[in-house]
Amino acid sequence: MSNHQTFTDPGARTWLEIDFLPGVELLPLAQPVPDGSIHRARLAAGTVIPVHTHPADEFVLVLSGTVETGGRRCEAGTFWTTPAGTRQGPHVAVSDAELFTVRLGAMGPFGDGG
Repeated sequence: MSNHQTFTDPGARTWLEIDFLPGVELLPLAQPVPDGSIHRARLAAGTVIPVHTHPADEFVLVLSGTVETGGRRCEAGTFWTTPAGTRQGPHVAVSDAELFTVRLGAMGPFGDGG
């Protein structure tokens, strides 16, 4: 980390499409730890992120829209935590949604059913 504040203005970075997760776009913001990520994620309505696990703790804030996960409907303002190795999902975008996520390590594999 630098010894001064840094800023990212809206539109200063490019949203990345995730090939293996159609309907999901990520905007990387920072890397808090090796292989970790602080990012925004946009999910198009109807997008399903399948059941999965991460080998690191993850923290998610719903910025806009509605997502169903963990047997619960999560509206804007809902915050959830998922400990490392915990089976999670599926995450279903009920509407267009945007999430703010902090993951404290590697993403790990998807598509193995968690």
